[in-house]
Amino acid sequence: MVNEKKQGITEEISQLVVYYVEEIKEVLSSDIWENIFLNCTKNEVLVFWLLYRKGEVNMTELAEYIHVPLNTASGIVSRMEKSGLVVRVRSKEDKRVVNIEFSEKGRTQFEALIEELYCYGIKVVSAFSQEELGLFCKMMSKIIEILRQENKKTETAEKASKD
Repeated sequence: MVNEKKQGITEEISQLVVYYVEEIKEVLSSDIWENIFLNCTKNEVLVFWLLYRKGEVNMTELAEYIHVPLNTASGIVSRMEKSGLVVRVRSKEDKRVVNIEFSEKGRTQFEALIEELYCYGIKVVSAFSQEELGLFCKMMSKIIEILRQENKKTETAEKASKD
């Protein structure tokens, strides 16, 4: 009985997720869907975000931020460089250090995406009452905490399997 009830809830949640994704897909502008960044991997998006926040980073900082080995980070940057979204620049202070920066194309496209997402966010949040906004923030905090706990479980399981 408990398993059947749990399965029913899981199916209902699954249907809700499908419904919301389909609804959002239809209402977002084609500009967002056509934006090059939506065709990027999670790590590429994280690289964009890091560059947006810091301006430039070296390969070690980048690898640590996205939690990958240095050679993997280098491959990610190579693909992004080939697409014309980032550039590698030698440090003026230490020629041995190579920094990663947005290319003009990458910066322009990322800023356009951020601006559009910001506009959508403002429209959504401004439609909330103060009570709804408080509830929304609580829900987001809860979602983040649940995801953190799941991430810790995964990391613990991976660490145990390596030992």
